[in-house]
Amino acid sequence: MSVGATVAAQEPRITLDQPTARVPRRARRITWTKVVSTIAVVLLFVFIFGPLVWLLLWAFAGVWHYPSLLPQKWSLSWWRQVFNYPQLVRSVELSFLFAPTVTALSAVVCLPAAYAFARFRVPGRRALMITLFSVNAFPKIGLYITIATLFFALHLMGTFFGVVLIQLLGTIVFMTWIPTAAFAAVPRALEDAARDVGASRLRTFFSVTLPLAAPGIFVAMVLSFLASLDEAQGTFLVGIPNYVTMPVQMYSLVSDYPPEAAAVFAVLLSIPSVILMLLVRKHVMGGALARGFQV
Repeated sequence: MSVGATVAAQEPRITLDQPTARVPRRARRITWTKVVSTIAVVLLFVFIFGPLVWLLLWAFAGVWHYPSLLPQKWSLSWWRQVFNYPQLVRSVELSFLFAPTVTALSAVVCLPAAYAFARFRVPGRRALMITLFSVNAFPKIGLYITIATLFFALHLMGTFFGVVLIQLLGTIVFMTWIPTAAFAAVPRALEDAARDVGASRLRTFFSVTLPLAAPGIFVAMVLSFLASLDEAQGTFLVGIPNYVTMPVQMYSLVSDYPPEAAAVFAVLLSIPSVILMLLVRKHVMGGALARGFQV
């Protein structure tokens, strides 16, 4: 064999041995990373949506026996039965009466405070905002029991206004922190430009500041609405027996009704949350919620 042929035969081993040893290791690392990430996403998906799927199956199940993975018979009979119970229908009505009332009152009380936090040097601003946040930072049952003793003295137990006040506690953080960030994000130069052309402070607020801060305020109002709609402990302590909302009614549904009826009621309670969160998804993903907690 000639020298040239020997070199040609040996050349591929010299130039290709090192790369072919590296590529498989890197490919294996990427493959395992993808596998682990996929498993994590699937587990998260099952953890979040698994209970909702289970509730939907039970809500529309006519006959469902073990070991079948799906109902053997589908039916709307449990939906009709739920709407035929006057106390269940009443709890639905009360929930959708309290939630907008609490949201509106929260906006009236908190939005001026949010604007003041964003635009003025309020003494103790940081301490006040941390105090507002601390309402949601600890278990609420102790706070609710303490408030209940005060409500007894003020004759607010079992009253509509008492339930509104107790639900208002769960909305203060959302309706103060997020609008504060929304107002603070409005450039002062735009407000100054409006004032320079003759607009009053009130006109500047409604024509410039409020429209620019509206997405953040909208997110805060939706989260406040959902917080009121889902509130159970305080409403149970203050509202029983006169005002039984959907979350409070769930306690008796789990123990006194068939699982299909409880599933129907849980789906009814979940529908507003899903719809409203889809509506504000763009603003939440855009950072309106995160900016609120960075104030």
